[in-house]
Amino acid sequence: MKNKEFKENYSKKVNKKPVKEKKKTDKKWVLTISILSFLISLFFSFIGEVIIPNAHIAISIFLIFVFIFLGIIFDMIGVAVTVADISTFNSMATKKVKGAKTGVRLIKNAPKVSSFCNDVIGDVCGIISGSVGVSIAIIISERFDFNLLIVTLLITAFIAAITIGGKALGKSYAINNSNIILYRFVKVISIFTLGR
Repeated sequence: MKNKEFKENYSKKVNKKPVKEKKKTDKKWVLTISILSFLISLFFSFIGEVIIPNAHIAISIFLIFVFIFLGIIFDMIGVAVTVADISTFNSMATKKVKGAKTGVRLIKNAPKVSSFCNDVIGDVCGIISGSVGVSIAIIISERFDFNLLIVTLLITAFIAAITIGGKALGKSYAINNSNIILYRFVKVISIFTLGR
């Protein structure tokens, strides 16, 4: 059957819904998030490349877990913001609960907040934990005369497994407890934003 025949036979039977006009890409936001990603990545890379090789191996391993944990936490926050119920936070705001107005603003800007938390912080932490893992692999292979390739593969696979498993658990928890997670997050933010 050709396209013309297909359209003639089936296009009449389909109820066409009005097509919503697509929102334009916010170029300012894209530029801001790109620059912010660059700066955060630069900062974390500096820590990973300059401090880690000179630090004790226990501190290096601890820093890997810090980066993984930050990535998981921010991934959970990003998911929670997209799923949270705005009416709950509006109700809290009318009762003047500290941080509720911030929660409403975050929910109203959920795509941007989610992009920042998941894509910027979450992904940068994942990348940096991987590079720190490679630095640790080099240190271990030099100190203990192990094969660098095998040590690197084992460490990066371990980091990937913990990160992916942690994010999978975190996302399902965030979907089911989005309001609580967002409320705890805005309580922390409210310490830094006076009176909101």
